[in-house]
Amino acid sequence: MTEKTPMKSIFDAKLASPSRLADGVSDAIAAALFDGRISPGEPLPPEGVIAREFGVSKPIAREALRQLTAAGLIFTQQGKVARAKALSGEPMERIYGYAVRSSLKRLQEANEMRRVIEAGIARLAAERRAPEGLKAMKQGLEDMHTSLRDPSGFTEADILFHLGLAMATGNAMIRVQMEGMRSVQREVSELFSRRANRTDADWRATIERHRSIYDAIMAGDTDLAEDRIRAHFDAADIASLEVADKLAGGEA
Repeated sequence: MTEKTPMKSIFDAKLASPSRLADGVSDAIAAALFDGRISPGEPLPPEGVIAREFGVSKPIAREALRQLTAAGLIFTQQGKVARAKALSGEPMERIYGYAVRSSLKRLQEANEMRRVIEAGIARLAAERRAPEGLKAMKQGLEDMHTSLRDPSGFTEADILFHLGLAMATGNAMIRVQMEGMRSVQREVSELFSRRANRTDADWRATIERHRSIYDAIMAGDTDLAEDRIRAHFDAADIASLEVADKLAGGEA
């Protein structure tokens, strides 16, 4: 595609505020990405075409594309047009990862955030029970059984289970949020792996807590699903305190 190629407009090119032109351009392109006018992997129009369509300069169009790249909505390569990316929680995952690795306090806050968010997710998952999510949760449980005493494998199984929980809601934005929290799950799991006294019974108790969540969701019991995920986090908090007590410094 060249800058002279005629094409049908795929953007709403009316900018509301001329004082924030780059923001207006990036908002309009993002809207086209979110509502499916531009599919994942599809090329965006060249920079010059975007500039002409919005009636802005090339530097403004370039800044808008930089904003979208930083947000993880498009990817660019030198000398090539930008392409749309599939919606994912990758940008949030990086931010949460930086935060939870910065201090024990941030990690505890992130885990508290998960408790609040996932309680609501469990209720909606039990109400909707989207098949794709239920399948992922079941696979996560199976992978946990085959990953006993393997912290890395168990962590990935745990992440898959909770992603399945989000997918069971049928809500794409909830799925993205759960993807963003993967770095929190990984950091908590790494702390747990420091517990030299973790027994087979501990591992199996973790699996059973997840199974009880799955069973409640399969039964469509919203109250029970929320109760069981809160119980899961209560148990995880106790384990977290055991680990935290052994960490030197007690940083904030």
